[in-house]
Amino acid sequence: MSTVTLKSAREHRVTAPSLARRKSRGEPIAMLTAYDFTFARIFDAAGIDVLLVGDSLGNVVQGHDTTLPVTLDETIYHTRLVARAAQRALVVADMPFGTFQISPEEALRNAVRCVKEGGAHAVKLEGGVAIAPTIARIVAAEIPVMGHVGLTPQTATALGGYRAQGRTAERAKAVLDEALALQEAGCFAIVFEAIPADVTDVMMGHMEIPVIGIGAGGSTDGQVLVLHDLLGIHGDAHPKFVKRYADLRGEMVRGLTEYAEDVRTRRFPGPEHTYGIAPEELHRLHEQIPVRQRA
Repeated sequence: MSTVTLKSAREHRVTAPSLARRKSRGEPIAMLTAYDFTFARIFDAAGIDVLLVGDSLGNVVQGHDTTLPVTLDETIYHTRLVARAAQRALVVADMPFGTFQISPEEALRNAVRCVKEGGAHAVKLEGGVAIAPTIARIVAAEIPVMGHVGLTPQTATALGGYRAQGRTAERAKAVLDEALALQEAGCFAIVFEAIPADVTDVMMGHMEIPVIGIGAGGSTDGQVLVLHDLLGIHGDAHPKFVKRYADLRGEMVRGLTEYAEDVRTRRFPGPEHTYGIAPEELHRLHEQIPVRQRA
């Protein structure tokens, strides 16, 4: 990459402060999950602003039913792959369950690892009032923190399952209190997940930092989806709030079925897929190695 290109990439990099400026200008923010180099490079080239190395990798990459089994080492590994690809996007590492709940100091150590070993530009923590002191400690160490309220998958069981949050006035007020506590603690942005759109409309009037929605309506400052849902890599089932922009699974199955059939009928590889050897070299080879018929 030339010096001019490097300078241009730096000038256009998405940062926590630049997202704040985007909010002030009313410019929506596009965020997606990413777990490897190849997809991250594609998303970065497509202009996605924020790449979240979500603990959803437990579901869509590892095949678990929940996000809980994901470890810090696994998060760091996947973050490293995504950070290697990101020339423009802000890379956020989702801190797994158990890595920030024990104490603010342990949470800070783990956040440092995400940045130092994984190459993350920021970390994300789920939770509200209870983790505000932890977030403040991490922010004090100059590591940007993204919050996450509403439906928090790591504690979905305590919330009554994977369902919308804030559907009563009391619960909606509690979600707002959680968001305000995170804002006060120093988060540069917050994810609102599975919150009724009318509730989000009320909450947005109190938010001074960028809010990224997922199933929280259209009044947030941006949106995030899991790439496997957006691109149709999973099967037919997907959350209500997902809009599918492609059916990659269908195309992948079609292409792989065609490949298997070509292999079985010996249509692949064809002459155009093979390497050649000069006739004289082939003649010399036959002189040195007797040709045997296959058994």
